[in-house]
Amino acid sequence: MRLPRAAGILLHPTSLPGPYGVGDLGSSAEAFVSFLASCGQRYWQMLPLGPPVCGDSPYQAHSSHAGNPLLISPERLVSDGLLKASDLPGDLGLKDDRADFAAAARVRLELLRRAFERFSRGVDPGFESFRVRERYWLADFSLFMAIKGEHQGAGWNDWDKALAARKPAALDRARKRLAGEIAFHEFIQYVFDNQWRAFRNWCRLSGIALIGDLPIFLAQDSAEVWARPDLFQLDSRGVPTHVAGVPPDYFNELGQLWGNPLYRWEAHEAEGFAWWIERIRGVARRFELVRLDHFRGFEAYYRIPANAPDAREGKWEKSPGTALLTAARAALGGLPLIAEDLGFITPEVETLRDQFELPGMRVLQFAFGAGSGAENYLPYKHHHHSVIYTGTHDNDTTVGWFRADLEKSNLSTLSVEESKIERAFALRFMNADGREIHWSMIRLAMSSPADTVIVPLQDILGLGSEARMNTPGEGEGNWLWRFREGDVTDSARDRLADLTALFGRWRGGPIPLQFRTPRDGLIEKPFDNY
Repeated sequence: MRLPRAAGILLHPTSLPGPYGVGDLGSSAEAFVSFLASCGQRYWQMLPLGPPVCGDSPYQAHSSHAGNPLLISPERLVSDGLLKASDLPGDLGLKDDRADFAAAARVRLELLRRAFERFSRGVDPGFESFRVRERYWLADFSLFMAIKGEHQGAGWNDWDKALAARKPAALDRARKRLAGEIAFHEFIQYVFDNQWRAFRNWCRLSGIALIGDLPIFLAQDSAEVWARPDLFQLDSRGVPTHVAGVPPDYFNELGQLWGNPLYRWEAHEAEGFAWWIERIRGVARRFELVRLDHFRGFEAYYRIPANAPDAREGKWEKSPGTALLTAARAALGGLPLIAEDLGFITPEVETLRDQFELPGMRVLQFAFGAGSGAENYLPYKHHHHSVIYTGTHDNDTTVGWFRADLEKSNLSTLSVEESKIERAFALRFMNADGREIHWSMIRLAMSSPADTVIVPLQDILGLGSEARMNTPGEGEGNWLWRFREGDVTDSARDRLADLTALFGRWRGGPIPLQFRTPRDGLIEKPFDNY
């Protein structure tokens, strides 16, 4: 799969501005699409869209298929006739530069309850079609959420034993007892699906392609793990025997203990990887491209005892990546995937990636260290068939990375002296003085031979560590950043447009004429000094 030479921006929809606690699929999303189109971008990359379990992480969701109710736009509920304008709350007194997930959930769920009450008075043929089309996952998910609500949000391991074990008689009784709640959760997903389709149509009309994100692992407290415990490494009570993570690395000297249940790969292989094929198919229907998270786990995964205090006790086990991707490619007619090949990457992982012609990832913040493999992130090592980032959601912003208080920082395994050398080399490499380190880094990314460049919006805005999206290994304070109306200035748009055009990444065509000359006009007699 060869990608066109292009550029895009990384931004999760919850980081959009808006009055209801988090951003959503309403007018602010459409305005951001228009911004992308105005400066020649081709892609909008997002994080996973599922409903978060806890800690608001999009990588820990109650379902791999369901959409997050917090992304449903109250404005669109009004325009679709499901709410009245008078139903919308007034000023909630929320800060608009930080997400407030609790307030967002409170407001949206109340509004969705009102919308469902109105919806239930009529007949919508589209709803029944949606239920049939998505029955593969929707029935289990809506039942899961209804039972979860009945148990005051407790994880499924703590439910009534018959329900946790999915005894048929107990499930039948629950379906009858909770029919109204089951229908409510189906309605939420129907509304999300409709709003997503309308939003994606706006993107297509604007020439913007969407890049999604598929986490390799699922949360323990998810509908899929509850529905198919035989596909995961669980004991007889449904508790993981071993969990996922990664060994000590750049981010954390103790490694990362993610806690997700691991797969029983032999069970997946026995079913022809049907579960995985449907999972990839589901996310691929929403996006033009999908970032396959933790790609190295498809060659070998890190297996940590569930009772281990940290990730150092884990060991690598082989995964059936070749068989899985072969089956998925045959079933789906192709693999619109980007391999997130960061971290401990072996020749075997690279062979798996290249065997299926998947573009890999390169992160410029990793390019300037003295460690093994850092040089591969420098632009002269980039392959055209790859996606270049200044940083990802797991990195500090470029400004934050460069200006970090090295004496106090414990976010990296580098020593203070090594970090100073790293930054000095970065300045020398980019021929920069550091005053606009974010634009220097963006320019370096744009000049890369790689087909695709993705820049987090925080870097375009020149924001520091206060705008960091996630710190791996830290359980609190993540996923909260939002930008405000007016933060994306004309100056930032023009500079991004200039660099996009200058390095041949303008969406859908050649460099526009206005970007072929300096913004203040033609240079008089430019060759007089030669």
